[in-house]
This record gives sequence, structure tokens and C-alpha cells, in this order.
Amino acid sequence: MAGILLVDKPPGITSHDVVARARRARGTRKIGHAGTLDPMATGLLVLGVDAATRLLTFVVGLDKTYEATIRLGETTTTDDADGETTAVTDSSGVSADEIETHLSPLRGTISQVPSTYSAIKVDGRRAYDLARSGQEVQLAAREVTVTRLEVTDERRTGTVVDLDVTVDCSSGTYIRSLARDLGVALGVGGHLTALRRTRIGPFHIGDAVGVEDLVEASPWPPAEAAAAVLGALGVTAAQARDLRHGKRLAGIASALPGPRAAAIDPDGALVGIVERRGDDIKSVVNMPEEVAG
Repeated sequence: MAGILLVDKPPGITSHDVVARARRARGTRKIGHAGTLDPMATGLLVLGVDAATRLLTFVVGLDKTYEATIRLGETTTTDDADGETTAVTDSSGVSADEIETHLSPLRGTISQVPSTYSAIKVDGRRAYDLARSGQEVQLAAREVTVTRLEVTDERRTGTVVDLDVTVDCSSGTYIRSLARDLGVALGVGGHLTALRRTRIGPFHIGDAVGVEDLVEASPWPPAEAAAAVLGALGVTAAQARDLRHGKRLAGIASALPGPRAAAIDPDGALVGIVERRGDDIKSVVNMPEEVAG
């Protein structure tokens, strides 16, 4: 069954491991994901099954929500708990007011340098592979948006301070980098000890299944998933036929809820993804006619 499958990734395995398990469970090689999670991290993975893999490109760039724990007073090579500790500093004297003061510049649209141990490619190789081989890695800063960075709990144990935080952010934001940069700003160092993704756009962790339930799980129908991401445009049977044949629909661009939309036929099936072309609309992604809504 084609569709969008929401999976709650457990710790200790990669996103690719989840995809491999889903392929075996669903009996198809045609499964992809929209946005990886580090092995340490848990939470929401969005998988596309069969023809619905065509929708993943519209999911990758959606904003996200994370629940995380930042430990102040310890620095690691990877900016998270999977790395080796490189420095330990007594952070017990850091006050809650100081923490809030230095969190403020990390909110809004910011310039962020990704973690050296990230999956970003440098000259065709992953940054983490280069770093693990001992090569120096210089990653360029990128603009990201953090709309929410809120401390929900604070625990002090010995020389370290653990902060539970909730983060709403744009795609491409590294939560590890927020932990690192907060520690640097406070002068005590910091890294991430826990990370859980709870939302990607309209998809929430509460609707996800565990990896042990992949065989029986029911994906979101393509029409429902695409409409949730892009908004829906109802089309007639004749219009659906024209879109599938590559024709434009003239003069109806004003009916789109945004620059793109999910075109839904009278039977509730997803015709494809359409976008504005002047006053007209044209399909930029077509779905097979046999895919149900």
C-alpha cells in the first residue's frame, strides 16, 4: 500500500536501518525517508512507501520540533553523547538568568555552523567520515530559524547542569550545534545528551508506529498526506485526466491555497502535485492512477 508511514525510531540504530526494516516488512524496495536522525536520537521518521516516495521532496524542508537535553560543563568531539569528552568545566555557578541571556541570541534567524561530525558532504565525502579519519573539517555557516527554544526543566548534579529544552526550528537546524554554542557562550562548554524529534510539519510522533509494528502499520493515504503538507485542490475527472496527460489547467491558479497544492480527483485519489504557472496550473509530480486516495 503506497503512502506516508510515520515511524518512531528507537535509539542505537540509524535511519537507514529503519528504512531497511521497513523494506523487509512491507515487501518493497521502494521506500525512502525525509530527514535522518542520528543513531543516538529517537523519534519521528517520515517514510514514503512505493509511489508516495514522490512526495518526500515536499516533506524534507518542513519545520520540525525536538525535545532535547543539553548538558553544560562537558564538551565532546561530536557535540553529543556519542563523542569523546574533550573538556570538563565546573558549570554549577551558572545561573538560570545567565542561561536565558545566552539562549536569546540562539533564537530567531541565526547563522549556525553545523557540527563537524555531521552528514554534510565536503568534496563528495561526509563530514563525519573526514573527521573520523583525522582530517580537518571546515563547514560553512548556514542561515536557520529557531522559532522556539524553551527550557522546560533544569537539573544540577555536581559540576554539570542539564537543561531539558523544546525546540521549534527550520529544516537544516542542528540541535547539537545549539548545545555547543550555548556552552561556548557561557564559557563552560556543552553537548547534547538526548534528542527526540516529535514533529515534522503536520506529522506528529503520536501518530507514529514502532519498528516492531511495520508489517501491520497503515500508511497515510497519498492524498491525505499531500493535502496535509500542501493543501488540497479538488479537480474534476476531466481536469484530472488533463493533468495526468501533462496539460495545463487554464485560469484557475487563484484557486490554489499556496504556490503548490495536492490535486484530488472526485474519487478522493491524488492526481499529483500542481503549481502555479501564471494564471494556469500544471502538474509537477504525477501519481499513478492505480494509487488510491
